[in-house]
Amino acid sequence: EDEADVALKITDAEIAFYEWRETSYDDRANLLLRIADLLISQKNLLADTMMQEMGKPIRQAKAEVEKCVWVCRYYAANGERFLKDQPIATDASNSFVRYNPYGVILAIMPWNFPLWQVFRFLAPAIMCGNATLLKHARNTFQSAINIHQILKDAGLPENLFQNLFINVNLVEKVIAHPVVKAVTFTGSTTAGSKVAALAGKHIKKSVLELGGSNALVVFDDADIDEAVRTCVAARFQNNGQSCIAGKRLYVHQDIYDNFIEKLVHETKQLVTGDPADDATYISVMARNDLAEQLKDQLDDAVEKGAKLICGGYQNQTYFEPSILTNCHHDMKVMHEETFGPLLGIETFRSEEDIIQKVNQSNYALGVSLFTNNQNRIKRLINQLEESAIFINELVKSDPRLPFGGYKNSGYGRELAAQGIREFAMMKTIYHK
Repeated sequence: EDEADVALKITDAEIAFYEWRETSYDDRANLLLRIADLLISQKNLLADTMMQEMGKPIRQAKAEVEKCVWVCRYYAANGERFLKDQPIATDASNSFVRYNPYGVILAIMPWNFPLWQVFRFLAPAIMCGNATLLKHARNTFQSAINIHQILKDAGLPENLFQNLFINVNLVEKVIAHPVVKAVTFTGSTTAGSKVAALAGKHIKKSVLELGGSNALVVFDDADIDEAVRTCVAARFQNNGQSCIAGKRLYVHQDIYDNFIEKLVHETKQLVTGDPADDATYISVMARNDLAEQLKDQLDDAVEKGAKLICGGYQNQTYFEPSILTNCHHDMKVMHEETFGPLLGIETFRSEEDIIQKVNQSNYALGVSLFTNNQNRIKRLINQLEESAIFINELVKSDPRLPFGGYKNSGYGRELAAQGIREFAMMKTIYHK
């Protein structure tokens, strides 16, 4: 699409917005419920497209569609409550906060969760009364087309959602356009920084969900078998291609040998192969360059003294689930984002030691703590510089919980009440 095509779409989005913002919450909720029903009925088609476009194992692809159903139904049930007027006692006869729709919002979304990344923004945006423009990743354009068809079939008004099939050089013009009021971006920290700079230049609100290097921290009082199973899922689901995957593992020195033995055994049980096979857990990565970058991170660690104890084989987009021990922070695998099935492991001695190791990262999207010591949990919640702390569980996004980053992992929140209010204009009303 060229600049003229995009300008026309933006104009059409503005017209659609002015009509949609006058609709009732009931009408918006009913639309989301119809969308959810269509997602269910077309789950196999949608999942197959994701598998074809970026290699997602088919069972995980179907689970992604089901999660989109969940977020649509969640905002249908709760959106009006989240956006209702909030009375505030002042010396006025009536004073309150009102949430109005923000306007036309640009969403720039990645390929690793082609449906979920879009719907976790789209469902609250629609419920709030906004219009949306989507620039999806180039390798998941068919998923973007599928989303548009689902919305159209559900009865979404024309032009309230539109795909922008544009090159990066047109993104600034979209952000700069006076009709576009805000931008939400999920992707790398490097690209997110550029989007934030453009939004700031044009005084536009932005929400950024960026890279992550989530720590998995296993204390000596943890349930080792359960922690092993959870750590394997945290690192290797979606072929390890997730912002919130557990990417650096810290194991208390007193349980280290036992834990590592069980971790390697569990990792080797993962079924690799054809993504169309329901039994497959690990298939291929989305692109050759991503696999090559991961191999570079692995080689860097080995050169600096890490020991490869599992995996290490790469063939084009296939990367065998791999585990490195004897790691330290100077290795790329421990301070860069590793976007694939590669896990670096380091030991720790004490709470003070692990606080320093976790907090030294420039990323802060989340951390998983495996411990049953309640006093320790209370201490660490305040001392760890993370935007999410999951205890005895992997870090995950849930429509009921606010989700977002800190430090180089971004700012703003998606999901829950906080997510729908990010793109609601908060008005202060004071009636003397």
